[in-house]
Amino acid sequence: MTIVVNLVVSVLVIIVLQLLGMFIFSLMTPFKDMEELRKGNTAVALAFGGKFLATAIVLGVAAYTNTSIWHMMLWFGVGYVCLLASYWIFELVTPGFKISDHLKQGNVAVGLLLCMVFIGTAFAVSSLIV
Repeated sequence: MTIVVNLVVSVLVIIVLQLLGMFIFSLMTPFKDMEELRKGNTAVALAFGGKFLATAIVLGVAAYTNTSIWHMMLWFGVGYVCLLASYWIFELVTPGFKISDHLKQGNVAVGLLLCMVFIGTAFAVSSLIV
């Protein structure tokens, strides 16, 4: 019975952390992600999907490598801060334009590149989680 309780609690914590991560990401953009998705904005969909997958990668590795929920949450937090930093670094190294403006305008190239930045960062950071 203890194994079942631990599994249920772990799954609930993972779901809450994933939702919290996506909520925080949505606060980073000056537009509403869900409104842009409803409009069919592919660039925002790619960036949002990249955020979701990157968050899931970091969370999955943190859960896999840690037996304690607290350590999993800690390592997820470290990885998540790195994902947030990757957005701001990407913004910093592209001084010619504002990322969020291009996403809102539907620039698929920017959305795809940002998606890959998030996923690449997640893979790199996940290799450091112990």
